[in-house]
Amino acid sequence: MLSPLVKGALLLLLAEACFAGIGAIVKFTSGTASEVQVVFFRNFFALLLMLPFLYRHGFSLLKTKRWYLHASRALTGIISMYCFFYVLARLPLAQGMLVLLLSPFIVPIIARFWLKERPSRLTLLGIALGFVGVLLALPGADTGVQAIMLVALLSAVLVAVTKTTIRYMSDTEPAVRIVFYFSLLTAVLSAIPVPFYWQPLNNEVWLAFVGMGILAAIGQLAMTRAYAIAPASDIGMWTYSSVIFAGLFGYLFWQEPVTLAWFGGVLVIFYAGYITTRQRLL
Repeated sequence: MLSPLVKGALLLLLAEACFAGIGAIVKFTSGTASEVQVVFFRNFFALLLMLPFLYRHGFSLLKTKRWYLHASRALTGIISMYCFFYVLARLPLAQGMLVLLLSPFIVPIIARFWLKERPSRLTLLGIALGFVGVLLALPGADTGVQAIMLVALLSAVLVAVTKTTIRYMSDTEPAVRIVFYFSLLTAVLSAIPVPFYWQPLNNEVWLAFVGMGILAAIGQLAMTRAYAIAPASDIGMWTYSSVIFAGLFGYLFWQEPVTLAWFGGVLVIFYAGYITTRQRLL
């Protein structure tokens, strides 16, 4: 019988594989579609895939007294999405996915003050090691890349807020309701600017958008369930796994090089996640 911490970690690994896949699709479509279109169709197709859950659970799925949390999560999530997709379109996939590696540093800080979750000394050590790993994995940055990294930092902060919000509302809100409201609200919000940034799309891009919606729905459900059954400050480190999947996709589809420094940073990052999770199993 797996412990809640192990289940949460495995679900988060699945979610990060899906999110890395979304990153690959964003990079693939960025040469044809506008970023506004990418954000909208990512949310629109994810919403379509969530409609069977509404049919299954009925309109009782929509009943909530914490609509303000759903709204705030959707707002921070969609702004983060715009920032994240902007970064992915301009950097190699493995480097762009480093955006998501910044958020675990911020999650325990937010959880400490908002959720009153006190990170242990080993968790703090894991955070410090993770920071070192990201520094090793980051490429040498010129002025242009540094500006992009500022956008990446904003995205990471908003991702951390979003993940902590999930943890905060999960005591009364089931995972399906959280994901459905996120898909619904982000689809509505992201539809507003689409007419002003519309570009013709070919069949390959449409197919890619459908795949992105599938991965988004699976990833959101897995991530939401993970943070519902395990503390955000304890499993957040496994967000680092996304960079492994991104490095693999970048190499396979775009022949993007993977440096020894990147490998070294990833090893440090995973060790940080290992010691953070292992302490809970002892």
